[in-house]
Amino acid sequence: MLSIETTQAPAESKLAQKNRILLIEDEDLIREMVVVALEEEGYEIHTANNGRSALSMLQNPDRDHAKLTPDLIILDLMLPEVNGLDICRLLRYQGDITPILVVSAKSSETDRVLGLEVGADDYLTKPFSMRELVARCRALLRRQRYSNSTPSSVQKYRDISLFSQECRVIVRNIEVNLSPKEFRLLELFMSYPRRVWSREQLIEQVWGPDFMGDTKTVDVHIRWLREKLEEEPSQPEYIITVRGFGYRFG
Repeated sequence: MLSIETTQAPAESKLAQKNRILLIEDEDLIREMVVVALEEEGYEIHTANNGRSALSMLQNPDRDHAKLTPDLIILDLMLPEVNGLDICRLLRYQGDITPILVVSAKSSETDRVLGLEVGADDYLTKPFSMRELVARCRALLRRQRYSNSTPSSVQKYRDISLFSQECRVIVRNIEVNLSPKEFRLLELFMSYPRRVWSREQLIEQVWGPDFMGDTKTVDVHIRWLREKLEEEPSQPEYIITVRGFGYRFG
């Protein structure tokens, strides 16, 4: 059941003022309730009720409106004109690393995995409480701020070069586009080569203690990361599965 009850965190209220959120939702009632809940937290909210309008706001501004650069996107999947999966897939293909929180009535494990595979950072099923939605928004924005404040450094391992400050990765002399979670995973792996990480440890380090999903999320992101790093993803040379324990790099 949708609930508009929220609990504001005083320590984050000033930070929230700086955050801009794009809400892409075609159901009027849900859109209006989410806007009220997030505005009460101090966020600046922009809305779109279909996929085409959302892409226009993000990519094709007119002469009267500047391009929108949100800090977070809340994205419904079943949208008219252009669906949410295609929006997510397109943004990631173009190298856009804005955190994306999917909210959808599609609640099966297959739907959740698919949403994460095309680039979503988190997935919330309808119906949901506004308190949980606000908490997930805070968590994604907090992790984004932490990622942006990471000191400048360059890490190299064989054919991979990772530039922390620029959020860039070069593999075999070709730049690859990684989602924020993929980048954080690779950065962690390269910082501790050959260390074995359990799924729970990776969740703690990359998703943080606020994460409310399950450990299968790690497997999804590892598989997608392998597809971008490995010459033969089915026979990985970089990210190795250690059966019964987790994963290691190198």
